[in-house]
Amino acid sequence: MLQYDPAEREFEGSVIACVQMEPQIGAKRDNVARSIRHIETAAKNGASLVVLPELSNTGYVFADRDEAFSLAEALPDGETAQVFAETAQRLGIHIVAGVAERAGTRLYNSALFTGPSGHIGIYRKLHLWNNEHLFFEPGNLGVPVFDTRLGRIAIAICYDGWFPETYRLAAVQGADIVCVPTNWVPMPAQPGDRPAMATTLTMAAAHSNGMVIACANRVGTERGQPFIGQSLIVGGDGWPVAGPASGDCEEVLYAAIDLKRTRSGRTLNAFNHVLRDRRADAYHPMLGTGLPSSCS
Repeated sequence: MLQYDPAEREFEGSVIACVQMEPQIGAKRDNVARSIRHIETAAKNGASLVVLPELSNTGYVFADRDEAFSLAEALPDGETAQVFAETAQRLGIHIVAGVAERAGTRLYNSALFTGPSGHIGIYRKLHLWNNEHLFFEPGNLGVPVFDTRLGRIAIAICYDGWFPETYRLAAVQGADIVCVPTNWVPMPAQPGDRPAMATTLTMAAAHSNGMVIACANRVGTERGQPFIGQSLIVGGDGWPVAGPASGDCEEVLYAAIDLKRTRSGRTLNAFNHVLRDRRADAYHPMLGTGLPSSCS
């Protein structure tokens, strides 16, 4: 487990922790208990924002929709959400965690965001991967950006990261940090001697949008499906500041984030700024969403 000494912090900012762990399918209480232990360790080591993997409370490979439905819960009032909310308030930190959400008869692959003062928001995965189409509805909440004392924070989940629009919509709404609960799997045609496509895409998105991206992946093999680990935290310049982690071990990554430096780093030289250089005369600056822009 990587360690971070809060006494070494020499900046005005925060410490992000990404928890790489191995949830077990269907073992909700055990998964949440394991998550809390990792969160407590991260908080002890100075983290003020902790990111957990996708579907961290239920596991990922559901046998059928009935199993997924039985394991999902309402947000923000479900059992898992309440435990994470109590933990965030007790430790004085922020938590982003992947959770299976039930909203009436609909299911969503979601992430909850909670902090010292309670519930902050929910994100629903926009881009479903493979068999997720059998269980979940695609997200219908867009790409919300939440104002916090740690900065402006957005969320994406796993396959969302394959779509530049996800990160760009966060960036043009002024996001400083994107938290990514994920369950990355091996990609077709991935060369064994090259970095994982997921890490490459994350680095590119962080660089082209000038924002921090914190990815918490899972490890292990579940019902025959392997997961690749390699969680990482990427700075606004596009280079990893923590990780990639191992491909098969539970661990916690830590990174100290200076938001002033991240924001100023969007200015590449006297002429260029990664967000202000967008050609709003040639394409819609908000991707046609009509959302207000607040990028800086």
